[in-house]
Amino acid sequence: MWGGGAARAVTRALRRRRAAAALPGAAGGLRGILQDYNRKRQLKSSSTLPVSLTEMKSNMFTVKRPFSTSHSSVDSKEMKKFQLLAHKWWDEEGEYAALHSMNDIRVPFIRDTLLSMSSNYHLGNPLSGIKILDVGCGGGLLSEPLGRLGASVTGIDPVEDNIRTADRHKSFDPVLAKRIQYKSSSLEEIVEESMETFDVIVASEVVEHVADLEMFIKCCSQVLKPDGSLFITTINKTQLSYVLGIVVAEKLLGIVPEGTHEWEKFVPPEELEHLLESNGFSVRTVTGMLYNPLWGSWSWTESTSLNYAVHAVKARAGGHATDTPPETDIQQHSVTAGTAGTGPDGPV
Repeated sequence: MWGGGAARAVTRALRRRRAAAALPGAAGGLRGILQDYNRKRQLKSSSTLPVSLTEMKSNMFTVKRPFSTSHSSVDSKEMKKFQLLAHKWWDEEGEYAALHSMNDIRVPFIRDTLLSMSSNYHLGNPLSGIKILDVGCGGGLLSEPLGRLGASVTGIDPVEDNIRTADRHKSFDPVLAKRIQYKSSSLEEIVEESMETFDVIVASEVVEHVADLEMFIKCCSQVLKPDGSLFITTINKTQLSYVLGIVVAEKLLGIVPEGTHEWEKFVPPEELEHLLESNGFSVRTVTGMLYNPLWGSWSWTESTSLNYAVHAVKARAGGHATDTPPETDIQQHSVTAGTAGTGPDGPV
């Protein structure tokens, strides 16, 4: 029998071969799929897929985002999708493989950004004393590495089976069992009991699934302490993100299950920045992220046309957040996050 490492290597090799086979000859097919999608969208009375990036930018703030009449940020259709995959969270070569590998850049990004804003440093546990809320935590893929860095993490998710999976996995590590607590809840359900409670909120690959984005951002502001940090990773709303994020990733390569994303719910960075600033946040960093399906790895990029990450800070009561670190420091941390896969106390 092969060891787990050998089996994973073979799986990655097969995935690279499938990706290499699908991509070179797919240009014509992708063009046809995109054209067909445009025609179908134009038949609908709602928003249409822009035929150019220029038109897309001009329509960015005029097209209304789907709104939930239930006064909840939770989309019941999205819950059903993730309910079916609740037992797959910790399969590193399965449906959530891309999220596992995303930890190689998003965890150092969060860690280094927070350390650049603080003079307190705990050797071995650099995030000790920091209270983090992981919104839409799923099976705990991001909560656990943040807990290993010393943070006190609360993970919430409206899907109960996700929470059961997360609880079961953290129970294997006595240290994590003490540092992480999970709760089956939506964000708005904890607002009253958690006003200005958390130092940090992370919402990674979440906002493109919520029913009411503005309500979601408002709730983040309510439970975050003044000068607290909000980290978001999500997908831009461009033609390229439709082709690569849905057609290629879901329909051709199966990197994520088909139907996982809806292009209409993707969020342009300009729209997200506008919502954040309208709700008392100062946006500090917006940087692009790129996934390589051939190697199953993520890297930082200047382009935000596909995936991107945002760091914002909640202003104090007077309306101002504390001074931002020097721009060179932020850039250096982004470089570090893009190349580092380990934290001060080992792999993250």
